Amino acid sequence: MATRRVLVFASRSAFARRFSLVPASDSGCGFQKWQNGGGIFHESASIDSTAVVEVGAVVHSESVIGANVHIGSGTVVGPSVSIAHSTIIGCRFQCKQHKFDQCSGLAYCMQRLKCMLMFNVALSNCCIGDICVIHSGVCIGQDGFGFYVDGDGNMIKKPQKLNVVIGNQVEIGANTCIDRGSWRDTVIGDNSKIDNLVQVRLAATSCVTKDIKEPGDYGGFPAVPVHKWRRQVARSSRHR
Repeated sequence: MATRRVLVFASRSAFARRFSLVPASDSGCGFQKWQNGGGIFHESASIDSTAVVEVGAVVHSESVIGANVHIGSGTVVGPSVSIAHSTIIGCRFQCKQHKFDQCSGLAYCMQRLKCMLMFNVALSNCCIGDICVIHSGVCIGQDGFGFYVDGDGNMIKKPQKLNVVIGNQVEIGANTCIDRGSWRDTVIGDNSKIDNLVQVRLAATSCVTKDIKEPGDYGGFPAVPVHKWRRQVARSSRHR
């Protein structure tokens, strides 16, 4: 889901063609028209019959599109991308009002927009906003690392049943993972820029209130470097 890379490419189409994500108009190259929505897909892609690929959207080779996926007009799904059931791509929403239908799992789609997915992206349980760049290897919407110890000392997996909501004009670096929420949706706000190899997950005791400029582990409310947070916890325990 890419848009203009201003310093390098003159247009969205130039960006797309640089990475061979848009088929040449004068060559079939194994692309066909999808019957549900009118978009085009590569013959080696696997698309569920209930998925909608709107006119102007492109699904590239070896990609897998699950049931009830909605791919908006102008979206380019790169090679070997996996999109799980009920995922929405390229549809406008308002972060304060985003809703997921409890029966179908679909987010309400408000408007056709343009996005681009790069190579080997995996999406599930998520809604992607307008003009987003999602680089190679990104995983969005999978379960987070959530466990608790029961009364018998057994490690029990905490249910991860909510979603990821990606805002507009977001760029997500390669091999970043954004986990789905367990107690509320994981929301990435408009105009967020996330570097490569970042893990984003919800933590009940952490809150990022300003830009984090140094790589590392953070915890607490507001979030601070994890070693500082641990000292805060230790001091608090001593004063109880």
